[in-house]
Amino acid sequence: MNYAEMKSKIAAGQGFIAALDQSGGSTPKALKGYGVEEDAWSSDEEMFGLIHDMRARIIRSDAFTGEKVIGAILFERTMDGDVDGMPVPAALISKGVVPFIKIDKGLEDEANGVQLMKPMPTLDELLMRSKTLGVFGTKERSVINSANRAGIAAVVAQQFEIGRQVLSHGMMPIIEPEVNIKSETRAECDAILLEEILKALDALAEGEEVMLKLSLPVVPGTFDPLVAHPRVLRVVALSGGFKRPEACVHLAKNNGIIASFSRALLDDLRAHMSDDEFDASLGGAIHEIHHGSTVKTA
Repeated sequence: MNYAEMKSKIAAGQGFIAALDQSGGSTPKALKGYGVEEDAWSSDEEMFGLIHDMRARIIRSDAFTGEKVIGAILFERTMDGDVDGMPVPAALISKGVVPFIKIDKGLEDEANGVQLMKPMPTLDELLMRSKTLGVFGTKERSVINSANRAGIAAVVAQQFEIGRQVLSHGMMPIIEPEVNIKSETRAECDAILLEEILKALDALAEGEEVMLKLSLPVVPGTFDPLVAHPRVLRVVALSGGFKRPEACVHLAKNNGIIASFSRALLDDLRAHMSDDEFDASLGGAIHEIHHGSTVKTA
């Protein structure tokens, strides 16, 4: 797939985007969920090797194809690795899956009810390297914990500033201002975030497009104006801590929004499974998430 073909698949594909991008801080938890305890490694290199083995097993699986999984978000180390001797982005493309790269370096401490992204001083180099490897787009995450308009406006401004930097390299940014699903002001956060994103979208130049990755809203249909906006290629949803069945029910209530799940995709996978068991478990999760992404109840 070339860039135009990847863009077409992401814009209109009947599937979802797998988030395989757990980074340093979240890797031990991801491995524990996979059945690998912390005494299984004695260095970061060994830890990252184990998580890469898990991701390679997912990508290699017969259940993981571009028929239902239209894209996958990678951690930088995963992007730089290989699956059976093939660079990971190329391995994904060979299966009809569009590769993205997580570019943020984690979160700042909370201020004004939000957590902005930490500085990314080497972002241009990462973008150039990613594009050379065939990566289509990026993903960058901030967190909104409470309905503070100044904080939410700052999150959106930073996200779109980074998004424009990504666009300047001929890549597609997934802008991810995650609303914490445990927030006591979650519905108000959704409403303010919608207003701020619409203002930022309207300020984009002619021909510029972005993707959005959002928490599932309290009120189904809240983000319909974003789905319909001419500057938005696609809106995807994170599971945000919901278990897969609940996340898929909420997802199905929102027309035009597809999943980009991580934990909800990987929850039932275990290192000790036989290949047949692994493929069956992964296939079941993919089917359920695909159904919530494509069969709507709204």
